[in-house]
Amino acid sequence: MIALIHLYLWKRLVRDTTRKGRWRRAGTVAAIALAVLLPVTLVGTRMGQWWLAWPGYMWLAVMFYLIVMLVLLELPMLVAKLWLRRRNPTHTSALVGVGVGVDQGAPPAAHHDTPEQLPDQPGTRGADLDRRLLLARGAAIFAGLTAVGVSGYGIRSALGAPQLDRVTIPLAKLPRTMDGLRIALVSDIHLGPLRGRSHTERIVNMINGMDADIVAVVGDLVDGSVEELGVAAAPLRDLRAKRGSYFVTGNHEYFSGYAEWVDEVARLGLRPLRNERLEIDGLDLAGVNDVVGEDYDDGPDFAKTFDGRDTSRPVVLLAHQPVQAHDAAKHGVDLQLSGHTHGGQMVPFSLLVALEQPVLSGLGTVDGTKVYVTNGAGFWGPPVRVGAPPQVTLVELRAAT
Repeated sequence: MIALIHLYLWKRLVRDTTRKGRWRRAGTVAAIALAVLLPVTLVGTRMGQWWLAWPGYMWLAVMFYLIVMLVLLELPMLVAKLWLRRRNPTHTSALVGVGVGVDQGAPPAAHHDTPEQLPDQPGTRGADLDRRLLLARGAAIFAGLTAVGVSGYGIRSALGAPQLDRVTIPLAKLPRTMDGLRIALVSDIHLGPLRGRSHTERIVNMINGMDADIVAVVGDLVDGSVEELGVAAAPLRDLRAKRGSYFVTGNHEYFSGYAEWVDEVARLGLRPLRNERLEIDGLDLAGVNDVVGEDYDDGPDFAKTFDGRDTSRPVVLLAHQPVQAHDAAKHGVDLQLSGHTHGGQMVPFSLLVALEQPVLSGLGTVDGTKVYVTNGAGFWGPPVRVGAPPQVTLVELRAAT
C-alpha cells in the first residue's frame, strides 16, 4: 500500500511535472526515500529510535493531505485536459502534416508513421505538451501548498493546550444526593516520542482546576515502556479528585507493556478498574479492559464486571473504545465514557473512523445506552489535528427531573 501511494505521488508530482533529465531523477530518488521513511519510522520508534518521529510522522501528515488534494483535483484536471485537446486537436494537426486536405498540386509531405514523429510546431504536439506540463505543475503546486498549509495549522492545534469542554448528562436513576457529580474525563494522552512530562503536567493542572469529584483516564496514556516514559507520566501523582482517580487500559497500553503500566498508574495513585466495578454513594462506577486485550489474554469481561449488581443503581462505565457500548447496553449500562477515536484527528480521515465506531465525538446513544466520547488530549502518529482539537472534558451528571 505504501509503495502504491508513493507511486501515485511520483506520477502526479514528478513524472507529470518534469521532462526527462536530472530533475526527474532527483524527484524519483526523493519519492523512493520518502516511501522507505514511513515503515522505518513505524518500526524504529517502537525500537526506541524516537529521532525518527518528527520527519517520519510529519511526512505522513503531508502525504495524507497531498493524496486528498490530488484526488480532488483529478476530475478538474481531466476536464482541463479534454478542453485543451478540443481546443488544440493534435490529431487534426497531424493529418494536415501528412497531406490530408492539402492542395493536390503541392509536393507530397514527408511520411510520418505516428503523430509523435511530427516536428514540434505551434498547435501540434510540442505546444500541447507544454500546456500539459503547465497544467500538471499548477496542480502540483496547489496541492503541495495546501497540504503544507493544512499540516501547519494541524501542528499548531495538536501541540497547543487541550480545550476544556463541559457537558451535562441527565441519568434517570441518579440519586438526588449525587446530583451535580463532576467527572474530569481525559483519554489518549499518548506520551511518547513527541509528547513528554510537560504535556502531562499541563493536563494535570487543567484537571485539578476543575475541582472534580472523579478523575477518569480512559486509556491510551502511553506509547512506550515504563522505563522509557515513567518520568513523563510521574506528574499524574498530583491529580486531585474528591472521590478518587481511575484508569482503564486502551489498545496502546497493550503495545507498551500493559502489566507494568497497570502497576505504575496504581503506584501514582490512580486505581485501575480491570473488569470490575465499585459503588460510590448510590452510583456504580465500572471499568473494562480494552478489546485489544483479548490478544493478550486480558480482554474485557462484561459478565464478571456486572455480575450481581443492583440494577436500581445507575452505572457509569469507563471503556476505551466507543464500540464496546454494544456489550455495555446488554448489561444495562446507563452511561459509557470513552475515547480512542481522537475525534478523527485529521479530517477527512474522520469519515473512516466513523465507519468503525458508533460515536465519533461528543454525546450519542448506542442501543439505548448513552455514550460520551472525548477527542483525547494528545495525538497518535503525526503531531497534527485538523477538525478535532485536543480535549479534556468535564462531565456533570444530573438527576432526571
